Amino acid sequence: MSMLCGMFCNLFAGFVKSPVSARNPLRKAVAMGNGRVTCFERNWLRADYSVIGFGLIGWLAPSSVPAINGKSLTGLFFESIGAELAHFPTPPALTSSFWLWLVTWHLGLFICLTFGQIGFKGRTEEYF
Repeated sequence: MSMLCGMFCNLFAGFVKSPVSARNPLRKAVAMGNGRVTCFERNWLRADYSVIGFGLIGWLAPSSVPAINGKSLTGLFFESIGAELAHFPTPPALTSSFWLWLVTWHLGLFICLTFGQIGFKGRTEEYF
């Protein structure tokens, strides 16, 4: 009989609420006074304007080297902007080279800014 009770009690124990309450691993702290729960730091990005400035300069310098048939990526992008503004009310065609230069130039810029943020904050927070 005790064996039957042991099996039944173990089966029943899974449905009984545990006396230990579950903790939320994302809950960091409760702010004092207003009672709001914050999961992350308020300034999680920790943006620094020097990173934006150096990242922009760091992308403008290599993208301004005339490497594409004697023209630079920045020059081609700005030239295509001027060509598209010449017929302003009409939007650029899908086959226009403007889209290629737009995506390429901005992709390079965002990659440069991302690595700049990682490198700058990694250095200031002594990750490397």
